[in-house]
Formats: sequence, structure tokens, C-alpha cells
Amino acid sequence: MRTSGILMPISSLPSPFGIGTMGNEAKKFITYLKKAGQTYWQILPICPTSYGDSPYQSFSSFAGNPYFIDLEYLLKDGLLTQKELSDYEWGDNERYVDYGVIYENRYNLLNNASIRFRENIPKKYIEFCNKEKEWLDDYALFMALKDANDGRAWFEWDDKYKFREKKALEEAKEEYEDSIEFYKILQYLFRKQWDALKKYANKNDIQIIGDIPIYVSADSADVWSNPNEFYLDENLEMIEVAGCPPDAFSEDGQLWGNPLFRWDVMKKNNYSWWVKRIRAMSEMYNIIRIDHFRGFDSYYAIPAKDSTAKNGKWKKGPGMDLFNTLKEELGELPIIVEDLGYLTQSVKDLLKESGFPGMKVLQFAFDDINGNEYLPHFYNKDCVVYTGTHDNDTILGWLEDAPEETVDFVNNYFNLTKKEGYNWGVIRGAMSSVADTCIITMQDIIGLGKEARMNIPSTLGKNWKWRAIPEDFSLSSRNKLLKYTKMYGRLNKAFVKTEIKNKKEA
Repeated sequence: MRTSGILMPISSLPSPFGIGTMGNEAKKFITYLKKAGQTYWQILPICPTSYGDSPYQSFSSFAGNPYFIDLEYLLKDGLLTQKELSDYEWGDNERYVDYGVIYENRYNLLNNASIRFRENIPKKYIEFCNKEKEWLDDYALFMALKDANDGRAWFEWDDKYKFREKKALEEAKEEYEDSIEFYKILQYLFRKQWDALKKYANKNDIQIIGDIPIYVSADSADVWSNPNEFYLDENLEMIEVAGCPPDAFSEDGQLWGNPLFRWDVMKKNNYSWWVKRIRAMSEMYNIIRIDHFRGFDSYYAIPAKDSTAKNGKWKKGPGMDLFNTLKEELGELPIIVEDLGYLTQSVKDLLKESGFPGMKVLQFAFDDINGNEYLPHFYNKDCVVYTGTHDNDTILGWLEDAPEETVDFVNNYFNLTKKEGYNWGVIRGAMSSVADTCIITMQDIIGLGKEARMNIPSTLGKNWKWRAIPEDFSLSSRNKLLKYTKMYGRLNKAFVKTEIKNKKEA
């Protein structure tokens, strides 16, 4: 079945409170998707962000980001007052998230909400805490201890906490009881709003594609509470870390710094951590996109003390053994995998054997005129085509900076014209491809330049900030998207049924 959708991070939605949330603007976006004939809303990871504000570096793989809790919904629930909402500033540019301001002010309001919440704790909160106990208890304790240690990473805590001494943790649970409860309440409020939003999306025939990174942050509840699952020494310090080798784009390679998995240990316990993670994400999302798929075939291991990725080595990953286990434990799962970058034959074989659709990014297609596999005429049906991802520039930004020969190639290939709009010409090219699924970034639909780029890999300071404003979701852009979606046979099935019904009634 041919389908399409839009990549739009929750953080990038309009909001009067400095960052996108799971509130009314999210529902409006779902309506936009529905009326444009789309099937999917793809988002970035929704876990709590840590250093650098990256959704791919989180304090937990299971928790939700408190920044996305909608404050107006808390007002309606009686957990905040209008005066409290008016007491704070949220930044001076509605186009960008000011994470410093958000960090300083958001938790003050959420603390007020949690105090009122405790006055009349609902039964559903107790049920939630019991259901999610396996990850929630450790996460809440982790965050409480982090606060008590002035935000320092867990591997810098006193040994009794770092090594999770039983007596010390029991005493900490009593000492920091209020803080622990606070973080549990935030997760309940997040999940309540998320479940309602997902239900609203599915009721309107929109499926949510969620994104999960292959790796987790070193400073996370995941590593702190499961140290044996990660490649750490007896002092719980990382031995080797994740990254990418040097290439044409970076002579030093990419040093991500994430701890590596002990796949041998994970295999012995039947990959229980991964089973729990994928089970949780399959409940959160309709479809899962797994980042850095090639790391399951072979992964790049860099000495932890190195300052570049030059001295890394490739090591063997779990391969199909992991995915067979996931299938046995969880059944067939709708998964998309990010199979970008240099792919060996063994990675291609793993992709084929898994049966998961991979990704084709149009911006990677035009640097080799002799046969780049990302060119649409090389596609097979079982893939997902993207104009770009969160790591790419926008179409217009890309065309502005690309070499002249690349721009000429793109212009000729898609027959781009100023009248149609260069961004829309590339979107048309993606829509018209044989790929079963087509995902377009919202920035490209709006027609924005490099100022709207979401992330420049291996950089800090300017990433993850772009936001849309209400005027961006115009009737003209929606209708143009609908036109191409209909022209190339990608209309949402429910949209088609409604159209047929309306014609009969007319």
C-alpha cells in the first residue's frame, strides 16, 4: 500500500510556552495531516533530554520528556493557575526553543502542579506506578539522586550510590521520597497526555511513527541500573564507546561517546533489556523507527579515553539473533530501520533477512551520477523515501550550498522550476517514487531554508531548536500536499473512503 506522512518533532509545534507540547496544537497538526490525506506523523524520540538537548541523548529510554507536558491541560485539570502561567517568560523568539529558559522555568511550574496533584491522588496514578514499576522506580530514584548531586553524572556520585549499594539506596528512597514522587507524577502526567494524543491521532486515522536510538546516554538510568549490560570496567567506567569512523565528511570521524552493549551478556539473558524496551515503545507508537541499524550487524568501538574516532575498530553485533528473539517474545512488529551510511554486504543481508523496510534519503542521491542507490529509479517498493531527515539541511538550504554540478543534476532529474517551487519539485520526486512510504519534513513543506535545520551532527549549541508558527500550516500548503498525495496514489485509506461516501451523498 502506498502511503505518506510528515516528519515533525513535538518540540517544533507552535506553543505559547516556548516549546511544542502534547496539547491543542498537536491536535491541530493531526487535523492538518488528516485533511492533507496523510497516513503518518513521524516524530523524534520523546524521552527526557540531557546534555546538548538532543533527543538522542536521554536520561531514560522508557521515560517521557516533561517539557512536552501541556501546561494549559494542567490548568484545566486544576493543577496550575492562570496567574502561574502568566508569571514566566519563555524566550524572545517564537521560531526557536530557548532551552536555558525552559530548564529554569518549566520545573517550577511542574513542581506546583505536583503539589496540587498530591492533594487528591487518583487511583489511575497508583495503577500506572505499579504497571511501570520495573523502569519507573529506578528512573525516579536516579533523577532524585541527580538533583541531590547538583546534576552531576551518576558515575561521579559517591561510591555507595554509584555502585548501587542496597542499604544506601534504601536510605535514599526515604531521604528523597518527595523528589522521587515528583518524578513519578511527571511521568504519569506525561503518559496521560500522550495516551490521549495517540488515541486522538488513531481515531483520526493517523499512525504515529516513533523513533528510538540504538544507543543510550552514558548518564542515564538505563546504564546506572543495568551496568552489567554495558561495556564498563570494574569501576563502572566505559572501556569503549560508540561512534563512526573517519570519512569524506570528517577526518576525525564521529565520537558519540555512548556506552556499548555487552551483546554476549544480553544474549545469555535472552536480550531481556531490548525486549522490555521494544515492548514499551510498541505500546507508545504505532510504528517504530530504529536508528543506526547497521550497528546490529557490526558496530564501531572507540577507546573511551580517545578524543577522536580514528582508533576505533569494527566489532560483530548480534545480527538476526536479536530480531528473532524479539519476534519470538513480541510477535511481528511494524519497524522501519535507519540503514544509511556506508553499508557492507553483511548489513544489506541483515536488512533483507529481517524484512524491515530501510530508508532512502533524496539528499544523498546526487553526489554520484553513475549509480547512487538513493536515486529513485533504483528503488524497490519495500522502502521509505525521505526528502531529508533531522540530520539533513532543508531542501532549499541543501540546494543553496550544494556544488553547482549537484544542483544541475537535481534540477534536471526532477525538472525543478521556480513556479512550482524547488522544494515542491523534490517533494514531487519523492511522492512519485515506487517506495511504499514517503515521509516529508515539515520544513520542506513550508519551504524554509537553512535557518530551519534541526541538527548538524557532531555540533552543539544550535541544534534541536527550530519551531513552526501557526501561519506555517496554511491552507495552500495543505492543499498542495493533498494534490501530490492524491496524484501519486498515497492517500490515506480512510480519506479515500470519506471521499467516496461524500460523492455518493452528493
